[in-house]
Amino acid sequence: MSETMVKDLEQQESVSALAKSDVLDQLLKPEVQEALTQLVDQLPKLSEMMSLMTKTYELAQKVTSDRVLIQDTVGGIQEVVKPLTEKVKGYASAAIEASDRAESNENVIGLFGMIKLLKDPELQKMLRFSQAYLDILGERKK
Repeated sequence: MSETMVKDLEQQESVSALAKSDVLDQLLKPEVQEALTQLVDQLPKLSEMMSLMTKTYELAQKVTSDRVLIQDTVGGIQEVVKPLTEKVKGYASAAIEASDRAESNENVIGLFGMIKLLKDPELQKMLRFSQAYLDILGERKK
């Protein structure tokens, strides 16, 4: 049993000697020496960066493990999104209702009907918006 242990130790020593010679061979290459020199020159900056990254990581860990903060954040987002959701639902329901009314209405809109529609305040508002939007698109193309 001791012979196998001796053989194992000899193999480990030969492997470590090969590894050391490979490392020494690598260190003797000029491009490796130049890279090491640059790395050593940048060590203060790398140390500072690692310090900042460590602080950021610790902060992220604290934030992700703080249940109260997560619940408050979700609540805040919901408070912002809820009014938007209600507006979108309102616009969608109005569009569906308008579509249903338009399908059920068989009236023909003539020239005088169109002129009368031009006086509608909602149509005027939409036309002003459309004109401003088209003006902006035209300016951006220039």
